Amino acid sequence: MSQAQVQCPHRREGGEAKHIALKEVRIALAGNPNCGKTTAFNEYTGTHQHVGNYPGVTVDKKEGFISLDGTEVLMVDLPGTYSLTAYSQEEIVTRAVLAPEKVEEKPLAVIDLVDTSALERNLFLTVQIMEMGLPVVLACNMMDEARKAGIHVDTELLGKQLGIPVVGTVARSGEGLKEALRQAVAFGRRSGTPLDISYGQDLDPVLVRMEHVLLENKVLTDRYPARWIALKVLENDSEILKQLEKTPNVAARLRSERETVAEHLRNTLQTSPEAVIADYRYGFIRSVLRSGAIRQESARDRLALSDKLDKVLTNTLLGPIIMLAVLYAMFQLTFVIGAYPQGWVEDGFGWLGDTVSGLMPDGFLKSLIVSGVIDGLGGVMSFVPLIIIMFTLVAILEDFGYMARMAYMLDRVFRAFGLHGASVMPFIIAGGIAGGCAIPGVMATRTLRSPKEKLATLLTLPYMACGAKLPVFLLLVGVFFPENPARSMFLLTLAGWAAALIMARIMRSTIIRGESTPFVMELPPYRIPTLRSVITHCWERTWMYLKKAGTVLVAVSILIWASMTFPTLDPEQAAPMETRIAALQEKVDALAEDDAARAPLEEELASVQAALSEAELQNSVAGRLGMAIEPLTRPLGFDWRTDVALLGGIAAKEAIVSTLGTAYSLGEQDPEEATSLAERLAQDPNWNKGTAVALMLFVLLYSPCFVALVVIRQEAGSWGWVAFSMLFNTAFAYVVAAVAYRIVMAL
Repeated sequence: MSQAQVQCPHRREGGEAKHIALKEVRIALAGNPNCGKTTAFNEYTGTHQHVGNYPGVTVDKKEGFISLDGTEVLMVDLPGTYSLTAYSQEEIVTRAVLAPEKVEEKPLAVIDLVDTSALERNLFLTVQIMEMGLPVVLACNMMDEARKAGIHVDTELLGKQLGIPVVGTVARSGEGLKEALRQAVAFGRRSGTPLDISYGQDLDPVLVRMEHVLLENKVLTDRYPARWIALKVLENDSEILKQLEKTPNVAARLRSERETVAEHLRNTLQTSPEAVIADYRYGFIRSVLRSGAIRQESARDRLALSDKLDKVLTNTLLGPIIMLAVLYAMFQLTFVIGAYPQGWVEDGFGWLGDTVSGLMPDGFLKSLIVSGVIDGLGGVMSFVPLIIIMFTLVAILEDFGYMARMAYMLDRVFRAFGLHGASVMPFIIAGGIAGGCAIPGVMATRTLRSPKEKLATLLTLPYMACGAKLPVFLLLVGVFFPENPARSMFLLTLAGWAAALIMARIMRSTIIRGESTPFVMELPPYRIPTLRSVITHCWERTWMYLKKAGTVLVAVSILIWASMTFPTLDPEQAAPMETRIAALQEKVDALAEDDAARAPLEEELASVQAALSEAELQNSVAGRLGMAIEPLTRPLGFDWRTDVALLGGIAAKEAIVSTLGTAYSLGEQDPEEATSLAERLAQDPNWNKGTAVALMLFVLLYSPCFVALVVIRQEAGSWGWVAFSMLFNTAFAYVVAAVAYRIVMAL
């Protein structure tokens, strides 16, 4: 059944609700941040969900299907928001979904999840949704925590006071969620009546006059209730005012009404229409809560568990120490636990390469599959076990509520560097705790209200140790710093933070000057993470990594192999070495295994084979490009192979490892003597600790990947900032890597 048919239940005929047996309905899931909405959505839809972006913005669009009593429900997870006034992208998107331009896309009903322990604040959004005339089911979430805190909710009485169904839920366990959905489908089949609140003797007459103008001219009333539009005009809502400008005469009359009442309130009460509307909404909410629907036992001097933990975990002195210890422990666990499965994956790809190499005849196809795909992809996939462990630990910290505490503790530090406390979360998402991704990190900057702070944040967060850089770090740390890999990874993460903060301070003092804005953040209560939630979050991030490895990286690996293989070396140039190799091979074959004369001949044979491979690689497109760049990167300790890998890293940072794997595997002639990329680097005289440190710092700081650059363009609104991010970051990385190389070599 089409969505157009789904909308029929909203209409009334003869004063009675028209009931229709629906086969598919659309239900919206709304709520404040940290109310458990994401947990509820995952519980509802499980794996039957998909994530994208709303058109024109970078806000996540999550939808999923669930079957309920023979009805297919399309669940739409709205962005977490505190209101429906157009201040942020989340609020604009939420409103657009609740009142879309296309009637067939309008949700049948809304399930509004609220934190039961903070009902007064959470109901502020509920009231605004009800004023839009949408059928709402109130899901009082975290009822288990509320009961422990001595809060008791009479859901039936609260429902009578609000005139909507109220259901107690515990999203983590799934308690009450199905009942809330069942109520939403049933309640949505009856017409929704907009909530009508009195806003006092100053505003009510103005609202009536505005409603009359809107209804008389039929402006936007097919999409929103007239009174709700009038309220938005009084709140100076930019989006609604923009839509009203399409009918200038109506817009002028409404603007005149607003200016008149605004001046009156300013002169008599020293306030504004927005403040009066908020006060009356909260007044309505308090009157509902005072009805006896909410009863709270006296806690006396007993502090809630979250408060007790916060006294330690966010302590001025102990908090930062504990935070650093937690980060260090994460890396230690990752390496200790992940060493075994990492070895298994490496051995598996090594066996696969040997098997394919033994079955296929020599030629370009064999080289493509073994060197281009298996060795290139295997170098990246071997780090999947470590990344899964890292993602799991990050998901546990997020669900536990510790991430928000990190943002709270770092706010004071960020402010000193010209950033905002809300910048912390984008930094963390981008890889502040190693394993994130710059792309969602850049998207997360939309929560910053100040354009200056947002710009400084999105230009510096690519310095974080994102999941795409981890394979490079894990490879080099394992080869050159095996005595303490966790410490090395920890120091790299801190280096990313230090670079980001220093550059943010420089930018905010020069090219992005502006005043800092205040930081207000709600700390969610501590919760024990559920297995399902942790697995879901870990799988989403790991799957994103695997998809990139299986699509982008395979394509990049093949292109890089081709660029390292063609054009082939001129036969006349290769002939002398090939003749020498054939002669040496004939001599070696003629000698017995234990013959003393065999060893020096084998060494000479390997030397000539290596020289031929080197010549072939240098003659290729990639080799020529790498050789051209090598004089510039030699002060960093890089050779042409590394240069080519870094160029591939601009497409995707994971390609750096696969490119190195391809470059070094092309030099092998005997499949039986094949070694891992780590062993090849350890045996290469051009590599040392100085080179490794310089490369890790360069990869940490240089140009973001291509997709991240595109997202930066979307958020910054200018290709100029994209060019700045590419060129400036690369120049900065060059200077830092060169200095680090000199220091390490001197030591």
